[in-house]
Amino acid sequence: MSVLPQKAVELAELYFQQYNELGRPMLDVLHAIFNNAFYAMLTVLAAISMLYFLTTIYVMINRKEPYKEKELQQYPFVTVQIPTRNELAALKCAEKCLEFDYPKDKYEILIGDDSDKEYVSARIKQFAEKHELVKVYKRANNSGYKAGNLNNLLSHSRGKYLALFDSDFLPGKDFIRRIISPMEHDSSIAGVQARWKYFNAGQNLVSILGASIGSVFHHIALPFFNNRKRLSVLCGSAEAVRKDTLIRLGGWEHGSLTEDIEYSLRLLENGHKIQYLPQLECENELPFTPADLYRQQKRWAYGVLFSLREHFKTLFLGKKLDLEEKLLVSYIFSGYMLSMALASVVILGALSIITHEPAPIDFGKFFFESARNIAATSGLLFAGIYGLIKIGYGKRVVHMLLAAFSIGLIVTYHVNVGILRVLAGKPMQWYLLNKKGNTAGLK
Repeated sequence: MSVLPQKAVELAELYFQQYNELGRPMLDVLHAIFNNAFYAMLTVLAAISMLYFLTTIYVMINRKEPYKEKELQQYPFVTVQIPTRNELAALKCAEKCLEFDYPKDKYEILIGDDSDKEYVSARIKQFAEKHELVKVYKRANNSGYKAGNLNNLLSHSRGKYLALFDSDFLPGKDFIRRIISPMEHDSSIAGVQARWKYFNAGQNLVSILGASIGSVFHHIALPFFNNRKRLSVLCGSAEAVRKDTLIRLGGWEHGSLTEDIEYSLRLLENGHKIQYLPQLECENELPFTPADLYRQQKRWAYGVLFSLREHFKTLFLGKKLDLEEKLLVSYIFSGYMLSMALASVVILGALSIITHEPAPIDFGKFFFESARNIAATSGLLFAGIYGLIKIGYGKRVVHMLLAAFSIGLIVTYHVNVGILRVLAGKPMQWYLLNKKGNTAGLK
C-alpha cells in the first residue's frame, strides 16, 4: 500500500474517532434542543391555527343581526379624499364618486396628487378642470407617504366627515349616505369601515391567494369583532372618519406605512368606537403579480407591528378596553404571530433533521407526521377556504391551496422580513403596486 492512501485511511479513522467521541454527543445535544424547540413552536402554531378554526366556526353558525343601518335625516357636508401617486386609476375612482346619489352641494372630491410623473399629474389636472366638484392638491414630494398626503388634504377639507378611497376603489352610488350614517346617529362612533370586494379575485393564482387573505379579514375577523363587541378597525380605504376627532387626535401619523391601523389603535385607546358595515361593499383591485403581493404583505406586516409597538403599553396595560376587547384587538396581530411561528417550525425542523443521528429514512413515519402536523396547523387554510366560498369563489379552492403551498410560503418569508425589520428598528419604504386600472380607458 502506498504512503498516500495509508495517510488517508489514518485521517479518516481519526475523523470518525473524533466524531464518535466529541462530535456526535454535541450533535445529540443540539438535536434535542432543536427537536424540543420544534415541538414547542408547533404547539404555538397549532394554538393560533385553532383560534382561526374556532372563529370561523363561530362566524358560520352565528345568526346575530349585523349593524342595522338607519336612513339619514339630513345631509352633512362630506369631503371625499383620494390620495394617489402615479396612478391614473384614481380618475376612475373619482368618476365613481361623481355618481354618488348625495346632494351635489353637500360633498367635494379632493385628489391628493403626489405623482412624480408629469403626464399623470397632467391627466389628473385635466380631469379636475372638467368637474366642479373635483379639486387637486399637489405636493412637491411624497413626504410621509400616504399619511403625509392625507394630512395635506385634511388642511383643505371642508366636510364634517372624511370619506377615504385608495385609487383602485370603485364605490357604489349609495356609499356616502351609508358610510356616514352610523356616525350621524351615534356620536361615540368616530370611524366606519365598509367591506372590501375584489373585482379581479379570479385573475390568477396570486389574486386568488390575495382574495383568500383579504376575505379572512373581511368575512371572518371583522364580523367576529363586530358580533362580539361592536369593535372594528379601519382598513385604509372605503372608510369614513370624523374630521374634528382626527384633528383633535393629531391627524394621521406622518410616515406610517399603515396609517389606518395606527389611527384605529389611537381611537380605541381614547375611548372612541369604530363601526364595521358588512352590508356595504366596495370593489377594489388585488395584486396580481407575485412581487406585488410580497411587497404588499411585507408593508402591512411592518406597519401593523410598528403600530402595535407604539400603542402596546397604552392599549393593553390601560383601562380603556376590557379584557375581551383587548383579546379581540390581539386577534388583529395573530396572523403575524402565526407567520413567525411557521417560519420557526420550518427552520427548527430542518435543524432537527440535520443534527439527527444518521439512520435510514422511515418514509411512512415521515409522511404520517407531516400530514398530522399540517392538519393540526391548518386553521388559517380552513378560514381561507370559507372566505373564498363567501366571496363566490368556492370552485377555486384547489387553486388557493396550490397558491398557499407555493406562493404563500414566499409570502410568509416576506412577512417575516417586515416583522424582523420592526424588531431591529430598521425603516422600510412604501411600495407602489401595479394596477390594471392605471392603464384602463376612461370615459
